[in-house]
Amino acid sequence: MRPRSPISSSSSSSFIITSFCSALAIVAAGCSSDSTCATSTGGASGRAGGAGGIGGAGGAGGGGGAPGAGGAGGVGGGAGTAGSGTAGGAGAAAPLPTLNGALPLIIGHRGLPGLYPEETRPSYEGAADAGADSLEEDLHLTKDCVLVARHNPWLSDNTNIAEVAMTNPTVAARKRTVPGVMVNVTYSLATYGGPPQYLSDLTDPADPRSVLKSLVVDGEDHTGDWSITDFTVAELKQWIGGTTYDARALRPMDLNGKVPILTMQEIIDIAAAKSFASGRTITVYPEAKNPFWNNAQAIANGCGTGAHPFEDAIVKLINDNNLNRPTSPIYVQSFDPASLKYMRSIGLKAKVVQLIDGNDVNYRTGEMIYQTNDVYNFVDGRPYSWTVAGDGRTFGAMLTPEGLAEIRTYADGIGPWKPQVMALTEVPFKDTNPDGSPYTGALSHVNTVTPTSVIADAHKAGLFVHVYTFRNEPNYLAGSYQGDPIREYLVYFRAGVDGVFTDFTNTGVAARAQYLSETGR
Repeated sequence: MRPRSPISSSSSSSFIITSFCSALAIVAAGCSSDSTCATSTGGASGRAGGAGGIGGAGGAGGGGGAPGAGGAGGVGGGAGTAGSGTAGGAGAAAPLPTLNGALPLIIGHRGLPGLYPEETRPSYEGAADAGADSLEEDLHLTKDCVLVARHNPWLSDNTNIAEVAMTNPTVAARKRTVPGVMVNVTYSLATYGGPPQYLSDLTDPADPRSVLKSLVVDGEDHTGDWSITDFTVAELKQWIGGTTYDARALRPMDLNGKVPILTMQEIIDIAAAKSFASGRTITVYPEAKNPFWNNAQAIANGCGTGAHPFEDAIVKLINDNNLNRPTSPIYVQSFDPASLKYMRSIGLKAKVVQLIDGNDVNYRTGEMIYQTNDVYNFVDGRPYSWTVAGDGRTFGAMLTPEGLAEIRTYADGIGPWKPQVMALTEVPFKDTNPDGSPYTGALSHVNTVTPTSVIADAHKAGLFVHVYTFRNEPNYLAGSYQGDPIREYLVYFRAGVDGVFTDFTNTGVAARAQYLSETGR
């Protein structure tokens, strides 16, 4: 997932520590990750069976009184059987408003980065132990063609490489310093607007290897930084450690630089080990990150053959781990539809998720802002493959009924940004600041949160909705939540989201427990 800049940097440590009792309550109430839930206890009226886990059947309804409803099957699973009993008393709780009535998933976004360096072993193991249903990661290919997990391919953001470079001349020498080159857009500026040029790392069109000199990722300039594709996996593990990234000043930093970068295979192994130990099915959720850039880098480094060595490596790893089935414990995500469509074309059968980005929010109307007059027009406003192909549409096109129907031809779900699902507005909205300058609003001033049609439209198209990214720090929360992250989760759960990406699995699990309690589960 892409980071979002917070409005302020105030800290609230009380939201970081959450009891694991809520995780146990989730298992008792709905077993969202267990392969099969236990039959619920009968009473004056039967209770609904728990929802099945990923690929599992729902639990049987309770006997006695009114028949209990069978639990909803999990993703890829079947519905549970109805309980027996003589009619009487109140019926079971109403189905949840998710796509198939299953419990919303808690997806450990980069593990548990609210407490540990992101995308490291402590982060993923911590997320699993806190009750995550899925472990999310961002993938890139190393110089020796191994899939590893890092949020950004420029390493100063989420590793200690700048510190290492001070004493390691080999690392210092690998900083990329060659400026990129400007390329004209080929779509109609009159129709789509935005800047007339974008930055490219292909400094010499006659030499595909010239992309290894600059560090320009999907139009975003990171010249003067280090690229993950200039290091072998052994070098990354020997020299460099992972760190916190988002809200780094507000999160624990004692392990920063002390834990190594992980391969995707290691994360699959962590999920398998934690699934075995806990009796829950914990899925993995890899993102094909910056695929256009990763393919160009991989080709220059001699990885694989053809035009898509990055996606080829992902599908190969999925096949090697026997995960290439619709019911396998894996979701494959990307912001770039061309990447997902290519993987489908070479035989990817696992669940696929189209991520959907945006640039900003109009707090007067709640509408999303996609087109901008800066580099983020290309970075967050549209898939980069659309820019290169001369398609000037923005991510907003994906959220129309026609766009969702197109997504359904190759994907099983969507991963929208939170304000695409909930319109955030400030009411009343003032026109100017005290100095007379135009007032643009602020997340901290948002006092009205209203569901858009995205969830209903996606469900109508047969797509589940996994929303990103939930964080505890008050500066990431709309003002209406009054600094309480639980309030934010509850709004989205009540609206019918099928899953949430969160930096704080413990908080997400606790919020889901509260939500289930209020629905009578």
